[in-house]
Amino acid sequence: MARLKLKETLTKLKRVRIKLNIKKKQQIAIPPPPPKPIPRGFKVVEKYPLYEPFAHVAIVQYPKTGEYKYILDELQLDPLERSVYNRILEILLAEIESPKEEILDPRRFFAEEAKKIVDKYRISLGWLPDVSWYKILYHAERDLVGFGKIDPLMRDPNIEDISCDGVNKPVYVWHRNYESIETNLEFENDEELDNMAVKLVHMAGKHVSSAFPIVDASLLGKHRLAVCYRREVTPFGTAFTIRKFREDPYSIIDLINLGTFSEEMAAYFWLCLENRASIMVLGGTAAGKTTALNALACLIKPGSKIVTIEETAELNLPHENWVSLIARQSYGLGGSSVGEVTLFDLVKTSMRHRPDILVVGEVRGQEAYVLFQALATGHGGMCTMHAENLDSAVKRLTSKPMDISPAYIPLMNIVLSIQRVHLVKGAEKKAYRRVINVNEIADYEDYRCAFRWHPTKDVYIPAFDKSLMLSQISERIGASKKKLIEEIDRRKEILYWMRERNIRSYKDVAAIIAEYYARPKQIYEKVVAGEEVKAIAVSRNP
Repeated sequence: MARLKLKETLTKLKRVRIKLNIKKKQQIAIPPPPPKPIPRGFKVVEKYPLYEPFAHVAIVQYPKTGEYKYILDELQLDPLERSVYNRILEILLAEIESPKEEILDPRRFFAEEAKKIVDKYRISLGWLPDVSWYKILYHAERDLVGFGKIDPLMRDPNIEDISCDGVNKPVYVWHRNYESIETNLEFENDEELDNMAVKLVHMAGKHVSSAFPIVDASLLGKHRLAVCYRREVTPFGTAFTIRKFREDPYSIIDLINLGTFSEEMAAYFWLCLENRASIMVLGGTAAGKTTALNALACLIKPGSKIVTIEETAELNLPHENWVSLIARQSYGLGGSSVGEVTLFDLVKTSMRHRPDILVVGEVRGQEAYVLFQALATGHGGMCTMHAENLDSAVKRLTSKPMDISPAYIPLMNIVLSIQRVHLVKGAEKKAYRRVINVNEIADYEDYRCAFRWHPTKDVYIPAFDKSLMLSQISERIGASKKKLIEEIDRRKEILYWMRERNIRSYKDVAAIIAEYYARPKQIYEKVVAGEEVKAIAVSRNP
């Protein structure tokens, strides 16, 4: 069977009009669904479409408590449509053949094939209005090649996580604007929820059963899936969580715009990474560690050999010379580890690829020991770790199972702590991600703060006079510390220039950074002169 690469969206339908009859090219307007009843006492604060005209969402709030809810509004099938849907589903499964070559968009392929088959059988299946046929096709696509009942949630670009805690419990989502909120979506019985979990696991190419009830996998589109199956380990029934993957990851410009970094801090990291500094990103769950790591990796000098090591693929780099290594679970039964490829194995293997920079998605075990050994041999390194602050991180590193010798701790040059904080902006209080501090490690238990976040003013305060990294870089390249600070200021202007012109895509940002590495003086002069992006793009082909 050809390998299918799932993209999140189909060809967009024009408003609420959609092609219904392929032969006649007839267009019929599909009426919007009747609005879902809003819970009593709640007020609508935001509405937006997920997939016109089939799915919409309303965010509602209870004024007295400030509680938000996520109301999914999806076109449903009536009893007659449902009976035809069940019959057409069997026909589609029997007649749609696997593509003979690789398909980039399985949803589009399915939609085209399904329309042909429906057009062939629609008379024998009984008369239905064209609107009903397109409702049936939407549900068939959703259930066969989509994510089933949660498919509309997967289409919402504002959702970061989708979490189901069990049967007859509301599905929760993590919304970028409203944080963790309850939805009106539920799985009403064990069979429905178990089938949903099995479908998701099989989409990821894995197996789940009562014998092996815990699964971590990566769905098509690189979404991260965690499943606890049936009531083997969860008393409320099957539980699953999906962390959605962004096809267009946050760039360093995005994080500056969001306030996670300052321009000066980003310019400082840019200079340090050019000189092969090792960086560790600390934070709690969903603090933004991987996002920050991915954005920082875009500052690495083009042409550098980068090897990334992860349990599930989350990093997305614009560099050409990049090897991505992913851990693999065992194929054996019981306690057997046949076929297992651990992070420890991958870190050891990566050394044979001669990396300039070794990036480990998260260190939590023996792989940390090999990573620090790599740093000792002169390789650059980046990683994340679950820890609230630097002291906690060092305690974890020097304890089992990582068991790093205190003498090796200074090999990790820079440690930044990122947290999710609540700030009052204007009249409302919202969650933001902020780098709390940036520390340089001079020695075990000897840390120098290069940046700290001022929570009241929401600004970052540098302390370059205490910077150990700038002193070390100064000695290494033969430039004074003053010259290095001037270089940081120039790079700060480059970043500001990109922000002013809304150059935010991680590929576009990486292209500008690559040009600055190649011709720093010319690019800086163009930026100071206020020249547009096209002028810089031309300079790639001297």
